[in-house]
Amino acid sequence: MTNMKLTDFRYEFEKMKIPSHPVEPRDAAKLMVLNRADKSITHETFADIHKYFNKGDCLVYNNTKVFPARLKGKKEKTDASIEVFLLRELQPENKLWDVLVEPARKIRIGNKLYFGDDLVAEVVDNTTSRGRTIRFLSDEPNEKLYAMLDELGEMPLPPYIKRKPEEADKERYQTIFARERGAVAAPTAGMHFTEELVGKLKEKGVRMVPVTLHIGWGTFRQVEVEDLTKHRMDSENYYISEESARIINEVLNSKKHKVVACGISAVRAIETSTTASGHSKAAMGWTDKFIYPPYEFKITEALITNFHRPESTMLMLAAAFADFHFLMRAYREAVDKKYRFFSFGDAMLVI
Repeated sequence: MTNMKLTDFRYEFEKMKIPSHPVEPRDAAKLMVLNRADKSITHETFADIHKYFNKGDCLVYNNTKVFPARLKGKKEKTDASIEVFLLRELQPENKLWDVLVEPARKIRIGNKLYFGDDLVAEVVDNTTSRGRTIRFLSDEPNEKLYAMLDELGEMPLPPYIKRKPEEADKERYQTIFARERGAVAAPTAGMHFTEELVGKLKEKGVRMVPVTLHIGWGTFRQVEVEDLTKHRMDSENYYISEESARIINEVLNSKKHKVVACGISAVRAIETSTTASGHSKAAMGWTDKFIYPPYEFKITEALITNFHRPESTMLMLAAAFADFHFLMRAYREAVDKKYRFFSFGDAMLVI
């Protein structure tokens, strides 16, 4: 396959169902199963996904936790209303954060920003037209600062969900695997799992393998170049432990069990850190890995994912794994069968 272009990934989505809330219970979502060997498509409920796992398989999931990243506040002296979107923590020891601000023209280096009654930040640098670096002016330990942010902040729902964030979103826009704080977008494939379903997988002998990739706001950034080789992903922090790498490699070496990646972010983590022989390697760092057709996957042998936006990097990775034409046929069938699309939508298993 020759390198594909941006417009190859354009499709009409006016007829699609784009929900603003997840189904309850989570595993009641629809599941479309794509078999790459015979190009067949079957329809299930997500609660039945355990049927597609065998004893000894492993499920690699992203344990990142979304934090309430959107803060409403006031600017010093003028008392003007401002909004600060926390992108990532730069230096925890110095309480430095990379942020986006609105209205950007009014927020300059040296300004103090007030949130609630007790939280103050100072702008210390300009990074982009809307970007700033801020320092929270607090002597409290970071755990206390995080607690204040959790109380004051709103969850960063995807930009295509037009409703206002609700208090319930602090639990709802989160997976049951969420442990490591740092994401501003949820690894949505994991949102379909319930404790009961995970229990069934464990009873079956499936090995649960955590990795961490803190999904940034760049996941929603539009690709703006027709030549995909010129697109650059935003860097995101990731971590694969020695234990997770060991289990993945045991499954790979067995030849009879499979590595199932739950979500695009989990794929990007495990495909970033590989050895020359195609095995998983423990690592901590930043990845800007961009996967699009054609791509030879080193570790991922099956994929759980949602239905993604047109021209998005998530759609491109799914197409690289499933085969572009097969995936587009599946998307057309999903529209016909009233599947729900995007972050709070239904799921797909590619085997």
